[in-house]
Amino acid sequence: MRTLTGALALGAVAALALSGCAAEAEAETLENGDEKNVTIAVFNGWDEGIAASELWKAVLTEQGYDVTLEYADPAPVYSGLTTDDYDVTLDTWLPITHADYIEQYGDDLVDLGAWNEDAKLTIAVNEDAPVDSLDELAANADLFGNRLIGIEPGSGLNRVTTDEVIPTYGLGDLEYLTSSTPAMLAELTAATENGENVAVTLWRPHWAYDAFPIKDLEDPEGALGDAEGIHSFGGKNFATTHPTLAGWLEGFTMDSELLFSLENVMFNESGSDDYAPVVEQWIADNRDYVDTLTK
Repeated sequence: MRTLTGALALGAVAALALSGCAAEAEAETLENGDEKNVTIAVFNGWDEGIAASELWKAVLTEQGYDVTLEYADPAPVYSGLTTDDYDVTLDTWLPITHADYIEQYGDDLVDLGAWNEDAKLTIAVNEDAPVDSLDELAANADLFGNRLIGIEPGSGLNRVTTDEVIPTYGLGDLEYLTSSTPAMLAELTAATENGENVAVTLWRPHWAYDAFPIKDLEDPEGALGDAEGIHSFGGKNFATTHPTLAGWLEGFTMDSELLFSLENVMFNESGSDDYAPVVEQWIADNRDYVDTLTK
């Protein structure tokens, strides 16, 4: 009897604990019907995704959410979205860059739409450079020191530049230098400060377009590919657990100029990786836009 009584007592305690957990979970639901906790997955090293995620973290915190940003590479992000380890990610490039992941995991994901339609690989030069198109670059290579400055050798941009751009436009006589994105930006900074011509591999969106007087060279042969959209993707149950936020993200748009300005203050002007105060100031300076995000 004492053993049975003890078992019954333990069962009662367990039941109370479970009911307490359920009550606690229910208490974590906001008045708008969303779960209070939200986890945003952010791709390592993708500045536009970091900027958008930090912006939404600040916006949602104002709305009463508890927001966590989790950094990871794309493969574990998409896998984690299907198991609800993450709620949403804001940096899916389609129809090309992340197509393989969406083909693999898309049946268990929710496409919330593109918030920017200008994601594109580019070759950029100083704004006052004497050329406007990639098909003029080879004939004027000496004006650029016979150099094209690239980024990481393992990047998709390097592959496209090597396999498509250089052979298409006859740029084989240029010295194509690959190292890292910071090294490319250092070359761009030095050339700008010295008033020299410079040609670099770049992409939109990037804060360099807000920080430097540069322009994209036209790509008449389409060697760099078409522009892509940057989509938000929710996890398997995101529309159920966060219906209001899902609606906000479906309506989310941010043009490139706004994005460039946010990236510039975060990654260039602030000199700090503590983004919260920088983003708060940017929000204060762009309040009219920010207020539209949750309407």
